[in-house]
Amino acid sequence: MITNAADWVRPLLKSDAQIEQKVAAMLQRIAEQGDAAIEQFSQQLDQQPVKRIKLKSFDEYGLDDKLASAIKLAAARINRFAEFQKQGLQSQSFEDEYGTYGQQVKSIERVGAYIPGGRYPLISTALMTLIPAKVAGSSIRIAVSPSDNPAILAAASLAGATEFIQLGGVQGIGALTYGYQDIQPVDVIVGPGNAWTNEAKKQVQGKVSIDGLAGPSELLAICDGEQPIDWLALDALAQAEHDPMACSLIVSDDKNWLESMSEYLNSQAETKRLLDEQQIELIYAESENALVKFSEAYAPEHLMLCHKNISSEQLSNYGSLFIGANSAVALGDYITGPNHTLPTLANARQNGGLNVNTFLRVLTTQQLNEKGRKELSNSAISIADAEGLVFHSKSMSVRR
Repeated sequence: MITNAADWVRPLLKSDAQIEQKVAAMLQRIAEQGDAAIEQFSQQLDQQPVKRIKLKSFDEYGLDDKLASAIKLAAARINRFAEFQKQGLQSQSFEDEYGTYGQQVKSIERVGAYIPGGRYPLISTALMTLIPAKVAGSSIRIAVSPSDNPAILAAASLAGATEFIQLGGVQGIGALTYGYQDIQPVDVIVGPGNAWTNEAKKQVQGKVSIDGLAGPSELLAICDGEQPIDWLALDALAQAEHDPMACSLIVSDDKNWLESMSEYLNSQAETKRLLDEQQIELIYAESENALVKFSEAYAPEHLMLCHKNISSEQLSNYGSLFIGANSAVALGDYITGPNHTLPTLANARQNGGLNVNTFLRVLTTQQLNEKGRKELSNSAISIADAEGLVFHSKSMSVRR
């Protein structure tokens, strides 16, 4: 089935009141009972005790040579991109006749990285969350995961985790928020998770900063009629396998190409099932402008631009942009360098993805000279008087 772009409506992602209530109760118990509650939830929900695992060096984990090489390459590329990002935000200052003003870029000290280990052991998440924090200069980098898979441990070690706790779900987020044993609460929690972990991150906002709330994985592919159908079909399948709620949209202004794609997807049982369940959707837009308009409104997590007549400059709402059919989203999930932790549910209209700046603070400084103190006070007093803030005005008047 091919849907017209004008008729397509984003499905509503409903919140689960039962999850909200249970998470709130769990976090309340952790806040009140501390370690005892964390350990009880770990035994009850994950059937395992909390373990603080001392990480070894990467090479001591004895990974398959091919996997070890791939992880090292991915880590190097993620590190390089984070270093590139950090260059764009530097401590600096300027001076005028009234004084000196500047910004100091400082790292967030204590970082908690949640690494899922349920349906799949997400080796890549260890790299994507911990490496930017290390590049930023965060001194405490605590990895929390329900998995002790050797590849996850090796990746966390290589990425610079200073502590690894085998602990999952709500209790993992609770431990990062309120502390565990001699580990102090963190300042920011990053990393994806399931609905329970996501809800826990949502509820601890205010106590700690978070990188964002992850919805189901999204892909939007804008295609002309010359794209390789099997490549794009596999890109859609790759994102659909993240989660039963994940959705891949393939949009084109070439109806014949969409019909060929539909025939291809319907010819195989697995892809036909995903079409029937609307995890893959085919959408027709009547013009290039309509394609751009649809994409900008949808603001996808992953945006593939595979249309020769549309330029990247026409698009601004996306978590990460993959230009051309060579640029498979799966490559971005693992090894290209830019981060794979990205905004979903149209949040790309307001926010970008996880990056080195997530772990940095921009602090401002100002030092006025004698002239600045006197002359700027004369002008600022007028504003303070207009606002009716008497002592603001007096604090400047006494300095004239």
